[in-house]
Amino acid sequence: MSSSGGSGNQTRGERVPAIERATGRSWDDWVAVFHAHGAGSLSHAEIAKLALATMPPGIENAEWWAQGVAIAFEQHVGLRVPGQSSTGSFRVSASRTLPLDRDAALEAWVNVHGATASHLGHAATDRRSSRTEKRSFWRFNLAGAGKVEVSATPAKDPAKASLTISQEGLPDGERIEEWRSYWKRQLAGL
Repeated sequence: MSSSGGSGNQTRGERVPAIERATGRSWDDWVAVFHAHGAGSLSHAEIAKLALATMPPGIENAEWWAQGVAIAFEQHVGLRVPGQSSTGSFRVSASRTLPLDRDAALEAWVNVHGATASHLGHAATDRRSSRTEKRSFWRFNLAGAGKVEVSATPAKDPAKASLTISQEGLPDGERIEEWRSYWKRQLAGL
């Protein structure tokens, strides 16, 4: 196993052991597969398709792991850095499990933070809620700092829910940890 490659490798170290455990394939083997297929010059979608096509049989959530392996490879070869999406923008997220059902968990966040005029100096606009069979959402835009989605999903214990704050569209990765800390403080206060 090797979580470091050539210079500039920024693959998140914690990601590699999880990939190896889930797929039953060493990181070095994954890298060899990608290099053998010229993945360094492929798009994210093509790399993810390659990962899925070469995923060992019987892997649970193979599509999800294929995405994770593709992202780790892109970081490994410098196509993106941690926190960067395939479009070049940056994203960050934080989550917490609460002892509430999904609608109550989302309502708790909205009651405390939903009317906040700005987050870290960025005006919140276009607030809206929605609900699907599996998740409840509160979304808003942040002027100059992308879009935020607060989602609540039932946990295995139906009396609990996972509340996740995801922010996409950051122009660079310089403030990712500041934003992560900010969202974690909001979640911790619930």
